[in-house]
Order: sequence, then C-alpha cells, then structure tokens
Amino acid sequence: MIVTRVNESQLAACADELADLLIDTVDGGASIGFLAPLDRAAACAWWQERVRAVAAGHLGVLVAYDGRRTVGTVGLAFPDKPNSRHRAELVKLMVHHDARGRGLGRRLLGAAEEAAAAAGVTLLHLDTETDSPAERLYGSAGWTRAGVIPDYAADPAGVLRPTTLYYKRLGAAVPTR
Repeated sequence: MIVTRVNESQLAACADELADLLIDTVDGGASIGFLAPLDRAAACAWWQERVRAVAAGHLGVLVAYDGRRTVGTVGLAFPDKPNSRHRAELVKLMVHHDARGRGLGRRLLGAAEEAAAAAGVTLLHLDTETDSPAERLYGSAGWTRAGVIPDYAADPAGVLRPTTLYYKRLGAAVPTR
C-alpha cells in the first residue's frame, strides 16, 4: 500500500473514490460527522469542499492506495491563529472495510504524525467515539487520553454518544507553516 500526501488537484482527482470511502465508513458505523445513509452527492460535495481547504493550507490530506483504488485517508486540520501554529487536529481517519485488520489505520496515523512533525507541529489532538475501534488504535499508538465528553455527537444511526479526547506531543520543532 502506498500512503501519500495529496495536493488540491490530486484531491480533486480522487474525490469520487474518497466519497465512496466516506460512505463505506459511515455505513460501517463510524461516527465521523455524518448520519446514515449518506447520499453520494453529499459525500462528493463534502470532499470537493476539502479541496479549497487544502489549497488554502488549512488542511493536509493523506491518502492510501492499494494499487487499484483509494482504501484509506486521514487529515490534518491546521489552525489559522498565530498562537496555535504549533498544533494540528487529526481528522477523519478512514479505512475501507475491505482493507481493515492489516495495519493500514496505524500506517495512516504514523504518516499523519510524520507529516505534522515535518510541518513543525509539536502537538496533535483528536476526538473519537468512546469505546470505538479507533479509540483502541490511538491508545495503543501512544496517544494520551485527555477526557470524555458525554453526548458529544450522534453516531450514524442518530444516537448521541460520548467522545474521548486525545493528544500526542511530537517534539520541539519550530513551526514552518
């Protein structure tokens, strides 16, 4: 599998495949901000909106390919405030159901951490549904649990669920963004 950071034109070119990945992830029960069933047009539109964020430097997107198709992705959301350029939020880690169980989530996570460090980020943070498979991944990858917020977001079925906040320190590099 190849994991690479994409620019805005590459993201636009693979937006249809990423829409399929988003739908697959939501259909699989992951609480990543969408309710099921997710309409394909809405999924495509959501990815097209991300193209502008990548072009503006507010979002970094890494994509995993298995040689035939897009099978995973993760994003880094960069704040635009001068006092927060040392941090980024890890967002929308997704692995297609056909590619799960082979370490791709961990590989995407590691690639995102490396990309963040290369951009001068020294602190990453994220939120994930409490007791989800993703929560086990973050804990085993050295992320620190900061706490739980009850009834934070609805899962794809519309049920309010708690979220767990995590952070990870990356080092003492100077922000370059």
